[in-house]
Amino acid sequence: MPITANNINRKSWLEVPIESDFPIQNIPFGVFLTKENVVTVGTRIGDFAIDLGALQQLNYFDGIELTDDMFMQDTLNDFISDGNKTWRLVRNRIADIFDEKNPKLQDNIKHRDIVIFNINDVEMQLPVLIGDFTDFYSSKGYATNVGKMFRDPDNALLPNWLHIPMGYHGRSSTIIPSGIPVHRPMGQTLPMDEQTPVFGPSRLVDFELETAFITTDVNIMGENIPINEVEDYIFGMVLLNDWSARDIQKWEYIPLGPFLSKNFATSISPWIITMDALEPFKTKGCKQDPAPLPYLQIKGKSTYDINLEASIQPENSEATIVSKTNFKYMYWSMSQQLAHHTSNGCRVNSGDMMGSGTISGSTPDSFGSMLELTSGGKNPLKLNDGTERKFINDGDTVIIKGFCKNNGVRIGFGEVSSKLLPPFVRK
Repeated sequence: MPITANNINRKSWLEVPIESDFPIQNIPFGVFLTKENVVTVGTRIGDFAIDLGALQQLNYFDGIELTDDMFMQDTLNDFISDGNKTWRLVRNRIADIFDEKNPKLQDNIKHRDIVIFNINDVEMQLPVLIGDFTDFYSSKGYATNVGKMFRDPDNALLPNWLHIPMGYHGRSSTIIPSGIPVHRPMGQTLPMDEQTPVFGPSRLVDFELETAFITTDVNIMGENIPINEVEDYIFGMVLLNDWSARDIQKWEYIPLGPFLSKNFATSISPWIITMDALEPFKTKGCKQDPAPLPYLQIKGKSTYDINLEASIQPENSEATIVSKTNFKYMYWSMSQQLAHHTSNGCRVNSGDMMGSGTISGSTPDSFGSMLELTSGGKNPLKLNDGTERKFINDGDTVIIKGFCKNNGVRIGFGEVSSKLLPPFVRK
């Protein structure tokens, strides 16, 4: 089935600002709360949020097999479970409805008032009920930088890293949408030159610039999915900030890896950008040496050209861009990650989320964490307001943005933005 929604010549009758992340060729999916306190599944064009539940009730999806309440829910899980044929049919239909040449909704003022909202008049929600969250460790730049800091610089990568898409199972209960603040976590740390740990607020709170992909129902327990099929089970992508407490992490990560240093908060952007929308930006992945085992070998274009940046905005001041990188720098692709995830028969369900791991390029300005950008705090960054940062201060807002662009079409993710607050105090 062709992806007609991606037609680069298509224009919408809704006004779309120049350099908007959300032209009619994007058509992301999310969940929002209206001023009337109605939660609905929606999409976005320009600065307009579109109520897909209302569109369905008004029969704009006539001819597409959908359950009666498909878009009148508070998550996208059921829609994602319907599979890529339904995703493409719906996305193509939305593009047709809002095409400047289609008068059906354009000329129906009564329907438009029911369906279309200003983006500033809605409150974005977590788009899916996330059952399981896996965070990978798939950027060679990041893994090398961290390995040099914590281990022998000449042997930064452990022997298994070039053979396995490394990952760990995270905590889904503390995944939050953009705009929700995060409290500085409490935890155990080991002060320098001490033998006994102390309990208190983390002093080294960091961001990690990541993306994540959302899956549909992939397999039954015990079944592994061949790598040439896994793309069919990836619905779309979001931006992800995997908040990290580096001092807690340093004390706890041996022997089982991160625990409380990571599970206190993970922030994601609220709009899921479909793989169909990202298809024009597919590109060749990194050269892998040694060659992966056969079950991880992939041919052709395997990754996406997504520009990414991270900024720090102190309270009552302007933001400073501290990192610019690109998703194409990832060593292990999403297909390889998902194929490996199911290779032992692990069940993966609709709404599961897989984080990329910190995305770092080869130059200092492309590093995806403060741990790398400041060499563990040894070389503070100077912000535009003249202040310096070793890690993230209380009151700072971390903003991550991402977009693709070619042939005059820009497909963006919006942003994931979260403010760091002091430790939570019970009243």
